[in-house]
Amino acid sequence: MSGTASPDAAARAAELLGRVRSFVHAEILPKADHFDALPAAPTPESARLTEAGLANWWIPAEYGGAGVSLRDSVDIVSELSYGDAGFAFGSFLSILGTTMLQLCGEDSLVRPHLERMARQGGVLGILASEEQAGSELGRITTQYSRDGGKVVISGDKYFSTNTDAAELLLVVARDAADDAVFSVILVPRETAGVEIVKRWDMVGMRGSATYQVRLHDCVVPAEYCLRGNGLRNLEIGLNASRILIAATAIGLARQVRDLSMEYASVKQVHGAPLVRNAVFAGKLGQIEMLIDVMRNQCRAAAAEFDGYMAQADPASAMYRIGTLRSALAAKMYCGQAAWQVATIGSEMFGGLGYTHDHPIGKLVRDLRYVGLVEGGDDVVRDLLFTRYVVPTGKRR
Repeated sequence: MSGTASPDAAARAAELLGRVRSFVHAEILPKADHFDALPAAPTPESARLTEAGLANWWIPAEYGGAGVSLRDSVDIVSELSYGDAGFAFGSFLSILGTTMLQLCGEDSLVRPHLERMARQGGVLGILASEEQAGSELGRITTQYSRDGGKVVISGDKYFSTNTDAAELLLVVARDAADDAVFSVILVPRETAGVEIVKRWDMVGMRGSATYQVRLHDCVVPAEYCLRGNGLRNLEIGLNASRILIAATAIGLARQVRDLSMEYASVKQVHGAPLVRNAVFAGKLGQIEMLIDVMRNQCRAAAAEFDGYMAQADPASAMYRIGTLRSALAAKMYCGQAAWQVATIGSEMFGGLGYTHDHPIGKLVRDLRYVGLVEGGDDVVRDLLFTRYVVPTGKRR
């Protein structure tokens, strides 16, 4: 990921976006029921995304990737989400982990993983959240202890997407010898002691796969710990993933708009097509306004992130900043705007909008996730307050 795109980079991103759009229309849109049925993970479509050279598009060119900026990734995620938001989520969420690897890992440790993901596709599993800690990651109980040149990790993680399909897991844990110290530790998926407890039966986003995971005396080399404070490292990566989670609302809202237009062309109200109704026009105009503002907010936040990544020492720059205000604002605004779109869309279809017999019901369930994952609105409000409203000297 880089800062302001050159003309060549912009052309490459536009070409890739066109290929993603073609992929979505050929492989994803015709299979809405399949993606809503909790499909096996990874899906065949994930393999075909890799075969098409479209997986992990954001990995920098220095690792063999396409190096698409986060700003251009907003449009790619919108396009994938137009097909299925769960598939999109599983496809881009690894950016949280690859960002941490790129900025916080020794090159000799992380390069083989990033080069493999650029060449062969694949995903990362991020194990951070826990049942009791919730969004207060400072309360996590997963611990690691040092044993010579190794670390031993044990604990239970509650929500982790892509874990079973991943070759590499990034585990957030605290030091058993000093509970004020946190680390992100690389754990190969095949490590003894990694247990998938269950796959969650999610209400929406069923095209992705999220798990409860148990770690029991997992042993890895001590050098598998990334540099720096693990919670700070996680904050850095969350900037990228939160912006792209926000971007899924754009594709979902576009799908709601288009389904509404199709419906309005045949639905009769007072003897005329619904599309000629002023109330309908006002509601669709509202959705279009929300789409435009969501896109602009996501692009602006992503451009700020790209700017930091383009600095001479992006690791130090991002480590100082931690959580970007623009990323938090994009996440919270798009979550709230998405729910407005869901409300308008479901009401547009009347009782049909509250059934499983029309695609709008699936879109409503998928839209709700934007305001929930990686920090619900109350969590984001608190972060905005403590990081950007409270005077610097009084922040916790």
